[in-house]
Amino acid sequence: MISTWSEWKRYPRPGRGENIEAPITPGLYEVRYAGTGALHSFEAVDNVAQALAQLAVGSKSWFGRRDTAKLPDLEYRTCATSSKADAKAAAQRMIGRRETYMSGAA
Repeated sequence: MISTWSEWKRYPRPGRGENIEAPITPGLYEVRYAGTGALHSFEAVDNVAQALAQLAVGSKSWFGRRDTAKLPDLEYRTCATSSKADAKAAAQRMIGRRETYMSGAA
């Protein structure tokens, strides 16, 4: 069973004491560039909060030490599911709908 998507939230910046707000259950996450809405990453995972915390840009995770001026401005949303299998099925449906939309728009 799939729940609804959360609202878009700004991705935490290192050094500001901000936290990721995400379920610790299986589900989906989507990360996009805030300025353009372009997709950064999308995945079905066992633990949404852990996956978002370990999300890497380049070779470093979000919470490693780095130059914050070079970080992209990202936002994320999450969707909890009852199992990883449900998350994968929902992800495949979403990918299929996007491909259908894009092929019709071409």
